[in-house]
Order: sequence, then C-alpha cells, then structure tokens
Amino acid sequence: MKRKALALLLTMSTLAMTLTGCAGAAAATAGADQNPGTEVSDDSPDAGTEDAAAPAGGTTIRLVNNKAEIDVGLHSLAKAYEEKTGITVEIDSIGGGQDTQAVLKNYYQAGNMPDIFVFEGDTHYETWKDVLTDLTGEAWTEDTEAEYVNGGKVYGFPTTTEAIGLTYNKAILDKAGIDPKSITGPESMRAAFEKLDSMKDELGLTSVVGYYTEAANLWWTAGQHLLGTYLDVGLARDDTTYIDLINDGGKLDMERAKPWAEMVALFNEYTDDNGVSGTYDDQIANFAAGKYAFVTQGSWIGAAMTGNYADQYAAAGNFEVGMIPYAFIEGQDTIQTNSPNWWGLYNEGNVEEAKAFIQWCSENDGGQEILAKECGCVSPFTSSTHMPEDPFAATISDYTAAGKTSAWHWQGWKEGLAQNVSAVIFQDFAKGSFKSTDEFLETLSKAIEAYYAQ
Repeated sequence: MKRKALALLLTMSTLAMTLTGCAGAAAATAGADQNPGTEVSDDSPDAGTEDAAAPAGGTTIRLVNNKAEIDVGLHSLAKAYEEKTGITVEIDSIGGGQDTQAVLKNYYQAGNMPDIFVFEGDTHYETWKDVLTDLTGEAWTEDTEAEYVNGGKVYGFPTTTEAIGLTYNKAILDKAGIDPKSITGPESMRAAFEKLDSMKDELGLTSVVGYYTEAANLWWTAGQHLLGTYLDVGLARDDTTYIDLINDGGKLDMERAKPWAEMVALFNEYTDDNGVSGTYDDQIANFAAGKYAFVTQGSWIGAAMTGNYADQYAAAGNFEVGMIPYAFIEGQDTIQTNSPNWWGLYNEGNVEEAKAFIQWCSENDGGQEILAKECGCVSPFTSSTHMPEDPFAATISDYTAAGKTSAWHWQGWKEGLAQNVSAVIFQDFAKGSFKSTDEFLETLSKAIEAYYAQ
C-alpha cells in the first residue's frame, strides 16, 4: 500500500510541476526522459535481510549522483571497492542542470530505483520517507555530526561539506589593490565593483562578476542559492527566522529583502551579458581563465577548475581563490556551509550491500582518500586525515574554525520553488524586464506567495 500511495503522490507531483512549472522544469523533465539509467539486477538479494555478515561477491549496487563534476572520481571509488570486495558499484550521474528529483521519480515509477540515491534535506525527505532505510546506529554515525536526521533517526549519509559565498580571484583583486576583507557591506562591495570595472582592460576581464541566470539549466544557481543567501547570511546556523517566514505562506521580510535585492541589481549591472543565456561550463571556464574577478558559484567549482578546466586555470596562473560573504547588509560576516545533499538507501534495494559500501566510504583507510583526492570532498568525518587538493579547502576550513558559517535553510522550502518560480524571475530581472528593484522584489514576493498557496 505504501508503494502504491507513494507512486500516486509522485504522479500528482509530476503533474503539478508540469502544469505550473517554468521552462527550467520542462527542460529537466525532458532530460530525465533521456536518461533511463541502469536496470537493477534480477538476482539481487532480499532488501529485508537482517544478516549483518559481509555481502557475497558478485552483487551489483547502483548509486545515483547529482554532481557531474565528481563523476570521474566516483568511478575510481567504485573500481577500488570492486577490487576489494568483488561487488560492482554502478555510478549513474545526473548533471547538466537536470532536476535529479524528477529523474528519481521517473525511476521509481518505472520500478528502476537505485540502491543509493541523492536527496536534499527536509523537502526531499518528505517525498522519500517511506522508502528510505533507517541508518540509526551504523558505525559511521559515531564519526560525524553531518548525517541527515529526522524524527531522531538517521536517514542520510554525508559525503562532503560545501560552501556558498561570493567567490573571488585573489590575483585580480591584488592587482587592483582591493583587500577582500575590506568588502563588508553594500557600499564597499559597490566601490570594489566600480574600481574593477574601470580597470577591466588592464586586468583582462570580460566582466567584474560572472553572474549567470539562465533558468532552464542553471535554475539552482540564482533561483536556489542566491535566494538562499537572503534566508541565512549573517545569521547563526540554527536561526530559522526567514525560512519559517517563507514556509508560512511564502512571506518575505521586506526590511531584509530590499538590501538583498539591491545586491542582486548590482550583479546585474556588472555581469557578463552572456549570463542570461550562458551555460555552467561557460561560467566556470571563464572564471578559471581569469575573465571574471568574482563568480556566483560555490566551493564545488574547485573540482572542475582543477579537472575539466585545468588548462584554462593553469594558463591563468592557478590563482588563489577565496570567498567573501554575500554582505547585503553592513557587517554580515558569514559564508554558508552545509552538506549539499545526502546519500539515502532504498529500502527495497540491496540494503546490506549498500550499507557496507557507505561504511567503507566513511573510513580513513577506505574510500576517504579517493573522495578527497579525486572528488574534492571536504570530509565531514572527524577521523579522516585526507584533505582535497582543492582551491577552496582552506577557505572552508578558515571560516569554520572562526565560527563564521551559516546554514543552508533553502533545503527546507517548498519543493520546486527554485525551478518553478524564482529562477525565471531572476533571469527576467537580469534581462531588464523590470523597471526597478522594487518591481523585481514585488514580482518575486507575489510569485512565492502564489506558489505556496497552491
């Protein structure tokens, strides 16, 4: 009965997204149809077994990953595990701006669920709670505080810590005589942008900031992450004031939202014109090549800069990177860090085999080295001694040690808000469709309220 009920809910959810979604949701659905995934082996053992012994060799487990930039590293992880145990781990990477949750819903409805799948916080938990395996008491839970917990039980395995801040090229700021620590609020941010803009030719810049708002595939960068800065920047990690407000009928606090919207307008003013239609590849390649002083992406781009875009990065001098807070109010001094997602275990899949795999992934002499060195993961496990050779590792460590981090509470807003509502509004604002910041904010506020009223 639970399976039938969940299937019905997923069908209704998909229909609702079809009726109300923007172009980004439509593109995600199309992408999902093009990625049917791998069939689960017919000879898989019973998911309900209570046998705690080491799984027998020859079994295949499948993992859905939503970060294309670590696909190569995850394949290395799978190969190492197969060499050790004889168990094949198939990696199914969903990238290119596709909506991973839409793809997973298609998998579920087709009876093709992976053994391990990605979910993001409370909103996705509500979708999958009936099929998630309870991981409470697993050995790895004693080695981290980053597991996903709901109702006092553990349901999600963390793989990394990521950071969201206004990312900068230190070499360019040094040449311009700008100390990133001096950017502490709206006035100093604007002054820095104006100075850099006046020196674009000298510094070899295409634009001051690479702020991209293309809504079909990059809905998550402005529609989710940048809107998420309004919720949390400058606040304690457990401060839920603004996510509580938005979840209470889609309300925004205009006293806080107005200066935040002015920051968004500043990005529109000084970004690359290509930002309204450009791709993720364009954005990261240009930043890696030294064409932007700032970029509105988080620490996850480090793996791409040293991987897919290593040639551009090397040609630009392998410059030092860092982050400053999205300080839209003077004195805001936190970046946002969190587990970006968790691995959940499908409770009708190869549960014991999947448990053994994630346990190995958590171990210092198991998968931690590959996750750090080849995937660029900043470990959430206290026993891990492996650090990624990642440009952002020191930034995350420094802000964390100083107690200057806020949370990612956008993971708890209504599912589909970014894809279906906010992303297109950010894109329209960047295109000049609104006459003023106030009109942008009024449009965004009404659209969020309407979405919550559905």
